[in-house]
Amino acid sequence: MPKTQTRLKQFLIWRYKHVSQKNFTFILSALVGFLAGLAAVTLRNITFYIEAVLENLRALTSNQWYFVLPFIGLMLVYWFVKYVTKKPISHAIPSILHKLSRRSGIIERSKIYIPLIAAPLTVGFGGSVGLLGPAIASGSAISSNIGRLFHVNQKTRTLLIGCAAAGAISSIFKSPIAAIIFAIEVFSLDLTFASLLPLLIASVSSVLTSYFFLGDDLLFNFKSSDKFIINDTLFYVALGIGTGIASIYFTKMYFFILKGFEIFKTAFQKLLVGGLAIGVMLYFIPPLYGEGFGFINNLLAGNHLKALGTTPFDAYTDQIWVVIALLIGITVFKAIAMTTTFAAGGVGGIFIPTMVMGSALGNVVAKIINQLGFNVSETNFTLIGMAGLIAGVLHAPLTAMFLIAEISGGYELFIPLMISVGISFAIKKNAIDFTIYTKELAQKGQLLTHDKDQSVLTLMSLGSIIETNFVTLHPEMTLGEMLHKGVSKSTRNIFPVVNTNEEFAGVILLDDVRSIMFDQSLYDTTLVKHLMHNPPDIINFDADNMKVVMEKFQNSSAWNLPVIKNGKYAGFVSKSKLLTAYRRQLINFTK
Repeated sequence: MPKTQTRLKQFLIWRYKHVSQKNFTFILSALVGFLAGLAAVTLRNITFYIEAVLENLRALTSNQWYFVLPFIGLMLVYWFVKYVTKKPISHAIPSILHKLSRRSGIIERSKIYIPLIAAPLTVGFGGSVGLLGPAIASGSAISSNIGRLFHVNQKTRTLLIGCAAAGAISSIFKSPIAAIIFAIEVFSLDLTFASLLPLLIASVSSVLTSYFFLGDDLLFNFKSSDKFIINDTLFYVALGIGTGIASIYFTKMYFFILKGFEIFKTAFQKLLVGGLAIGVMLYFIPPLYGEGFGFINNLLAGNHLKALGTTPFDAYTDQIWVVIALLIGITVFKAIAMTTTFAAGGVGGIFIPTMVMGSALGNVVAKIINQLGFNVSETNFTLIGMAGLIAGVLHAPLTAMFLIAEISGGYELFIPLMISVGISFAIKKNAIDFTIYTKELAQKGQLLTHDKDQSVLTLMSLGSIIETNFVTLHPEMTLGEMLHKGVSKSTRNIFPVVNTNEEFAGVILLDDVRSIMFDQSLYDTTLVKHLMHNPPDIINFDADNMKVVMEKFQNSSAWNLPVIKNGKYAGFVSKSKLLTAYRRQLINFTK
């Protein structure tokens, strides 16, 4: 045994003897927070370095470079995927949610470094996506592998992944409270002392890491906001409605563009079309370049001309309605540019693009209101626009409110935040019950939620409860053959009937033959196909989740149901084994 493994084993033995599970979880959460913060800092620094180098290059030329840079970045990512990872890079948070529900929170080691390379290449060269998702992905992979290294259980591993997500957000935004709430809202963690304290420790550890390496440098150089005025309430209601509608647009556009890119058969074709499309959008709307923090900061500072940058419409930007039109363009095209970046093979997140779109929309609403003769704070509307989009697009209203409160340096805007965020969330939730993160998992019934019963069923594996110790019969068997080869050798009272291709045909119960099994005159004339019948229901392994399986047992009142996998008979699931597995998973989930 290698020395490293020996020392690890000795440490684990010592830990079990001297450190309780609760205290060890606290220690691991601090470690995860530090490493997640370090990953986020590394990601930011690499990206900013690439942007700084390219900024010097663009300073020597004009906007024509916008046509080329996104394509170069996407090409570098394409080569990285083709020759290094050798398999497509999945989107960060949806992939993590899938790992939590279907793979017990086990994430490959390669996911630690892949986002740290692919995301800076995408964003640094102009891809219109964010860095938060890749930071969470890298931190989650670190936390998962730390959990595996120290042999923690599934529940603790899930908690550590939540700690990594909180750490990444805390490090990037220096907003530890919003980070904790994000982990609870998005990863469906329980708001209990057992989960809250590790999240707090991880968040603090990560923000301290960020301060240590980056000092007081903030993404948003903004520390105050105008006070809330009661007369502006209806305007904040209007903003909430606007951000709710924009959230629906954002989500629908995301899936529309991704589906549209399916017509291209190869990754290079998608890269070519996507890179060209992004270049055209950047030429006319430069603020779509990269993450867009500079754009947000300039809007918050009241400098919309600097926020818009150099555009082909500079000669007309002295007219406020032209400025409003350009900001509307950013609101509309940010979702398009972001999704196109993803569809073309880029790597990034959706959180920060959502903020950019929300800031533009909020600023537009304020400018229009002011042009109508009223006087509202453009800064406040810019901030609350961001919150409204976050709440609507991500279904994270509490994260949105506390993030903006921490960014603005106080809670002066909490009332208008609650108004706009609540309306936006309600509109989007009623229109589309899923998010970009959760659509695929929700449709498959594999999404972890705050509903404990649903989460327990999601964590259960159908394959683990299938029983295969049943003697199979064939339709052409005689009654005599069935009794000799089946009944006499089986310990079960149910017999599946399959054809020569192992396709399920029906079942025979022992009760079905009990009255004739001793009548020898029927042994050669009565066939299995004359006796078999359909079961009360059938479980489809490929399509039915555990909730559906449970419902089938409830509706059919059966004790055993056959399982079909890839069109073939696979075994049976018994109600007793299903309920036993449910109780066991419930104990593990809640302890």
